[in-house]
Amino acid sequence: MGTLYVVATPIGNLEDITLRALRVLKEVSLIAAEDTRETRKLLSRHGIVTPATSYFEHNKLSKLEAILARLQTGDVALVSDAGTPGISDPGYELVRAAIDAGHPVVSVPGPSAVVAALAVSGLPTDQFVYLGFLPRRSSDRRRFLAASAADRRTLVAYESPHRLLDALEDARATLGNRRVAIANEITKLFEEVFRGTVSDAIEWAGASGPRGEYTLVIAGADAEAAASDAEVEEEVRRLSAEGHSTREAVERVAGATGRSRREVYRLLLRVAASPEAPGEEAAGQDEVGHGKI
Repeated sequence: MGTLYVVATPIGNLEDITLRALRVLKEVSLIAAEDTRETRKLLSRHGIVTPATSYFEHNKLSKLEAILARLQTGDVALVSDAGTPGISDPGYELVRAAIDAGHPVVSVPGPSAVVAALAVSGLPTDQFVYLGFLPRRSSDRRRFLAASAADRRTLVAYESPHRLLDALEDARATLGNRRVAIANEITKLFEEVFRGTVSDAIEWAGASGPRGEYTLVIAGADAEAAASDAEVEEEVRRLSAEGHSTREAVERVAGATGRSRREVYRLLLRVAASPEAPGEEAAGQDEVGHGKI
């Protein structure tokens, strides 16, 4: 009676593979891989010659019996293109079938884009909700996000490059202008993690070209959520009336409300243009306007 090993593989950097994973991949009789071409790159890198068979979204049900048959005579390793099998990748059906057939199912843990992005997001990590890939259509996406609008836990989701900007627009419309982190190409050469509000992210996404898949980490309800424009303006007025400089007002309000300094400065200019605003802002605009924030 063979064992099914669920083996996590690198999400980018091929060095992110555990010694145990390499040993298991060498010792099993068969590797069930989402894409045998991608898996062969990893196996070749480490001199592993174990036979591999394809197990992907469109053949995962038809391949079940053949893989279960191999488990009768030996161990099998399940791998996806990257990360942990079964997490928005094929794997659940095979794991369930192996359990039902009485085979031991063992996890060989390792890389996960969800955990990697969450860990460096700067957002609360004590509790989070994994939403998987967001729906393709905007109307479906808005309904999907709205269902989590009251959840206080951090939200994590995947999104494709060509839908990122639209997804962020929908997130702002349904969740508000919360704090967000967007991880792209994580562990790879051009790794990037954007942090700011959803409005900041929309500006950033509009200016940068799409590249790779994105992992979105969004603050939960009332968890470091950005303050409203009215609240920011009121705080700016208060600090200005107390004699704080423009730079001090921007930094204090940004730190207290979760809004970016750029957003606070835009609102500060609006306050400065209003009739009841003190004169301090106008005098201090150059200090902020020349990129010192």
